[in-house]
Amino acid sequence: MKTECSFYVCSNDICVLYATEEFVINTLVTILIAIVIFGSLILIHECGHFMTARMFGVGINEFSIGMGPKIISKISKKSGTAYSLRLLPIGGYVSMKGEDEDVSDPDSFSSKPAWQRMIIIIAGSVMNILLGLILVIVMVLSSKNLGSTVIYKFTSDDAVSAESGLEENDRIVKVGNTSVHTSTELAYEIMHDGTEPIDVTVIRNGEKIVISDVVFPTAVSSGIVIGDLDFYVYAEAKTPLNVLKQSYFQSVSYIKMIWESLFDLVTGKYGMEQMSGPVGITKEIGSAASAGAVNLLYLCAVIALNLGFVNMLPLPALDGGRFFFILIELIRGKPINPKYEGYVHLAGMVLLLALMVIITFGDIRKLITGA
Repeated sequence: MKTECSFYVCSNDICVLYATEEFVINTLVTILIAIVIFGSLILIHECGHFMTARMFGVGINEFSIGMGPKIISKISKKSGTAYSLRLLPIGGYVSMKGEDEDVSDPDSFSSKPAWQRMIIIIAGSVMNILLGLILVIVMVLSSKNLGSTVIYKFTSDDAVSAESGLEENDRIVKVGNTSVHTSTELAYEIMHDGTEPIDVTVIRNGEKIVISDVVFPTAVSSGIVIGDLDFYVYAEAKTPLNVLKQSYFQSVSYIKMIWESLFDLVTGKYGMEQMSGPVGITKEIGSAASAGAVNLLYLCAVIALNLGFVNMLPLPALDGGRFFFILIELIRGKPINPKYEGYVHLAGMVLLLALMVIITFGDIRKLITGA
C-alpha cells in the first residue's frame, strides 16, 4: 500500500511539474510577444515624431524606446542624437531641442512655425493609425470569407429577432440610426445597442422597410450585458473592391468602438474594472496568439488604432494636449509660457501614471482571482 501511495503521489508531482513548466513557458512566450508588439507600436509612433522633426530641421536630443532606466544608449557622432533602449516597454519619447523651453536657435522646436510643430506632434498618432489600417487590410485578406449583412438563416426556430420581424434574406442596412455595411459593423452595433428593443432598417424584396422594436438575445461579457446575434449572414466574394470596403468599414468600426468605450466609461456605463493596462493587454495578447494569427492581427490592429486616437485626445501629457496648446497659441497670437505649459503636462503625466498603477493593480487582481 505504501508503494502504491508513493507511486501516485510521485505521478501527481510529475504532472504538476509538467503543468508548471508549460505554464511558465507559455507565460514567457506571451510576455515576449507582448514586448515585441508594444515595442513595435512605440517605435512606429516615435518614428512619426522623429521623421517629421528631422524633415523640418528640428534638433533631436534623444530617441528612446521604453521608459525608466537605460539598458543601452548610443550617441550619433553626426547628429549628436542619443538612441536609447530603456527598461520599461510602456512608452517612449523623442526629446527635441527647445521642446519645453523657449529657445531661439533655428533648429529648436519652439522656433518653428506653429503648423510645422502641429505636424510633428500629431505625426506619431497618424503613424499608429496607418499601421492599424494596414493590419486590418492584411487581416481581411487572410480571412476565408467576408461577411455581409444579409441574413442567411437563424440559429434556431424560435430566434427572438425572427419573432420580432426579421426574415431570411433581409439585408440589414441600419441598426437604430447607424448604417452598417459589413458583418463586423452589424455585430458591433447589435452588441452595443441591442440590449434593448431597437429599430432595424432592412432591404426586403428591393424595398427599404423599418422594423420597429426588434429584440436580440443578450449575453454577459466581463460583467457587461451585450446584445448578441441569433442569425448567420451570407459571405461575400473576396474581390479587390470588397476587400477595400471591408477594410475601411472594419477600421471605422474599431475606431468607433474606441470612442464609444471612452464615452461609456466617462458616463458611467462601464466601470474602472472594465479597463485594461499593460498586464491585462498582455493576457489578451496571449489568448489571441493561442487562437491564431488572425485573432492576433485583430488585437494588434485595435491596439494600434487605440494608441493613435487616444493620443489625439486634448489631455495634458498626450500628443493631443500639446497640439491643443499650439492651437491656443494660434488663437491668442502668442504662445503660452513654456514653464506653465510644462506644469500642466507634468500634472497630466502624474495623473496618467496614477491611473496606470490603479488599472495595473486591477489587472493583477483579476489574474489572481480569475475574474
